[in-house]
Amino acid sequence: MNDLDNHGLPLSTSSDLAAGRYRHGVDLLLSAWPGAAEALDEAIATDPDFALAYAARARLHAVRSEIASAKAKIEKAEELVARHGTERERSHVQVLSLAINGQAARALARALQHAEQWPRDILILSLPLGAFGLFAFSGMADHDQARVDLCERLAPNFGADDWWFITYLGWAHTENGNVTHGRDLTERGYDLRIENANAAHALSHAMYEGGANEDAERLIAGWLPRYDRAGILHGHIAWHSALAALERDDPARALAIYADHVQPSVSNGMPVNVVSDAASFLWRLQAYGHTVPAGLWAQASSYCDHCFQRAGFAFADVHMAVIAAAVGNRQAVEERVQSLTDLVETGALAAGPVVPAICRAALSFFDENYADCARILEPMAGEVVRIGGSGAQREMIEDMLLLSFMRSGNTAKARLLLDQRLHRRPSPRDTRWYATLAA
Repeated sequence: MNDLDNHGLPLSTSSDLAAGRYRHGVDLLLSAWPGAAEALDEAIATDPDFALAYAARARLHAVRSEIASAKAKIEKAEELVARHGTERERSHVQVLSLAINGQAARALARALQHAEQWPRDILILSLPLGAFGLFAFSGMADHDQARVDLCERLAPNFGADDWWFITYLGWAHTENGNVTHGRDLTERGYDLRIENANAAHALSHAMYEGGANEDAERLIAGWLPRYDRAGILHGHIAWHSALAALERDDPARALAIYADHVQPSVSNGMPVNVVSDAASFLWRLQAYGHTVPAGLWAQASSYCDHCFQRAGFAFADVHMAVIAAAVGNRQAVEERVQSLTDLVETGALAAGPVVPAICRAALSFFDENYADCARILEPMAGEVVRIGGSGAQREMIEDMLLLSFMRSGNTAKARLLLDQRLHRRPSPRDTRWYATLAA
């Protein structure tokens, strides 16, 4: 052992070159930047006994939904770290192994324990954070607050110039409703490392949540060309720009962004992003009164044939149901609802009954049975957060309820919900809808 990681933690490797490639690879992984795989592979090739390099490579495989490769790499890391790893490295590998092998609840508990003992081990600290982190997908109703609490508790371990931590601290505050503070922090993190897709993503969210859609569009238009299309967040960050275009009632621009960057045939994103981005964009486009060009829903449905067929991943289940309902595949929605209901009854679905409820509501919405959609969603409105993802992503469900109120003639409840939304975040779209109700 003769080297340290980028946060001063010892690395069990005999090679300075391997340690250097590992440090670079982890930075690229944590900034969702292309080149991480190559850097980590070089670290492994230089020192085939470097357990943490295998573990980081396993994490990158998992992010890419390359599960078989992830499991093979983490198994190798476990074998190596048992022979000559430190206590911190053994714990590090164990946490990643639990996450990769689908033991999310245990992974979250162990990650939090690990972070308290080794707070600067940021690859492990990153696991509970983010829109798709272990907190978000835990089924907790207060996961936004939990992220803030964790970050604030550990903040003294990081300096004001730590690009990774400042970015995630800002993200946590933004998602928890402290948008101005969150944006200030995130802009600082973005300025510290512009070649960081997670920072551009988090800043886009902060701008959207603050009603600064024009700022978000300018940010993305200026930043996205520097990010290779192979980058895992390329399509999703473009999705944010498409949403901003819809907000200002420019469906032609929104569709152009979708066609160039977001639709399944062009996106290199994680399957969960590809499915959710396609479903939520096309749903919004149609629900806001615009025409979805022929073939787009079918393309999204075709992509779905290869992923998330088994119910139980709440965030994906909701978006899979929206796509199936959009193409008229009632049987697929009903079968997913039944499977989810069975999981709820056995206690195996952490997010609970809100998940099958949203799936049923989506079917009613596409059937134009808006009263039924509202009846299903209204009592679940406070539980939608349990499916995970971000506020911007979950807003589709709130829009579904709001439009169902409006279209079923329940103007009083529609106006109340719009009042709450406009108080929370200025929105040209909500202002237009409010004018419709007033007329």
